[in-house]
Amino acid sequence: MQTVALAIRAALLTADPRAKCFATRSLARSWRKGALAWRFDVTMPDSPAWPAAPELLPPNRMPKRGKGGSERGRIALWHSLAHIEFVAIDLALDMAGRFGEAMGREFVSDFLDVAADEAMHFALLARKLESLGSHYGALPAHAGLWEAAHATRGDVAARLAVVPMVLEARGLDVTPSTLERVKAAGDAGGAKILERILDDEIRHVAFGTKHFLRCAELRQTNPESLWQSLVKQHFRGVVKPPFNDSARLAAGLSREFYAAIAY
Repeated sequence: MQTVALAIRAALLTADPRAKCFATRSLARSWRKGALAWRFDVTMPDSPAWPAAPELLPPNRMPKRGKGGSERGRIALWHSLAHIEFVAIDLALDMAGRFGEAMGREFVSDFLDVAADEAMHFALLARKLESLGSHYGALPAHAGLWEAAHATRGDVAARLAVVPMVLEARGLDVTPSTLERVKAAGDAGGAKILERILDDEIRHVAFGTKHFLRCAELRQTNPESLWQSLVKQHFRGVVKPPFNDSARLAAGLSREFYAAIAY
C-alpha cells in the first residue's frame, strides 16, 4: 500500500497544472477511502514543481491589472485568481505532508480536503480563462506566494498563522468586492465560481484556526497573543483593513486576533 507521505510528495512534484489537479484529487479520494498507509517515510521537497509558464515576477514588478473592465483586464483578473489557487494546492499539500505526522489524522484529512478544493477551484478558473481565449501561463504571476510556506517550514503554528489565517483570510476580505464587480459586468458564470470559492475559503480558514487553537493549547499560551507574535515574526506584509468580519468570524477568526496589529 502506498504511503500518504509518498502520495503527497508525488503530487507536489507534479509540474503540469492539470496533472497536479488530477493527482491531488486522486490522493484525497484515496485517503478518504483508507487506501493510503499512515506512514511518513519521505520528506517534503523544499519547493514544489511548477510549469515553465507563467513567468514568476517579484511583487513590485507585477503589471497593474486595473479594474477588469476591458477584455485584457478581465483576463488578467482571472489569471491572477487562477495562479493563487494553483499555488494554494501546493500550500495545502505541503501542510499535510510536512506537519501531518506530528499533528495527526484529522489534520491530514482537513488539509487534503483543502488541497482537493483548491485543485477544483483552479480547474474552474483555468476553464474560465480558456472561455476568454486565454490560458493559465499566458501572463506573468506573483512569485511571492510560496515564500510564506518556505519561511514557516519549521513551525506548524507559524504556518497556520500565516497561510490560512492571514493569506486565505485576506481572500475572504477581497473576494466579495471582486464578486460584485463581476456581477455588475453581467458575468453570471464567473460570479458562480467566485461564490463557490468564497464559501470554501471560509471552511479553509476555519480548518487553519481550529488547528492553530490546538497548537496554542498544547503550548499553554494565549492564542491571540501567539498568533500576533508569529505573524509579526514571519509575515512580510501587513494585516490591513477593510476586513470581512462576518466571514472571518464564521471561520472562527475573531477581531481579537487581528485588530491589534492591523494598520
